[in-house]
Formats: sequence, C-alpha cells, structure tokens
Amino acid sequence: MFVKDVVVENQVGLHARPATFFIQKANEFKSSIWVEKDERRVNAKSLLGVLSLGIVGDTAIRILADGSDEQQAVEALVALVESGFKE
Repeated sequence: MFVKDVVVENQVGLHARPATFFIQKANEFKSSIWVEKDERRVNAKSLLGVLSLGIVGDTAIRILADGSDEQQAVEALVALVESGFKE
C-alpha cells in the first residue's frame, strides 16, 4: 500500500468538475484507490463517493492505493490536486 497526504488548495475544493478530473485520473490505474478525509474513506473511482466527502478548499486529504501501480497512481493524483485540477 502506498499513501500520501495532500492539501486541496483550490477555492472550490473537490466538487463537480475537479472531482470528475480526479476520478478520470484514478480510473487510469489498475490499483484500488481510496481518498480519506477525517477518518472517512471512499473509493477514489466513485464520483458519488468523492463528492460525499464534501472536500472544500484548504482541506487535507489522504490518497491511498493498493496494487501493481499503486505508487504511480498516488503520485499522479497528488500532482493533479497540487496543480489545482488543471489536466
């Protein structure tokens, strides 16, 4: 398992459009991927799951992955978050 923390710094957080970009990126990988916020963990490949976390700007989240490409998956998602969700 590979884990990394990141702060969502864009003002709107992880809502509709940014969440869609996040899920599309997560679905590029074979590994199981999760997002954690405040002890709640959801499937990073599920739009409803990610939206249900209510991630707003300046929120710390944890991205976890388990599988053959776990490190690449986490690094790619952290980079996406840090970019402000610019593909």
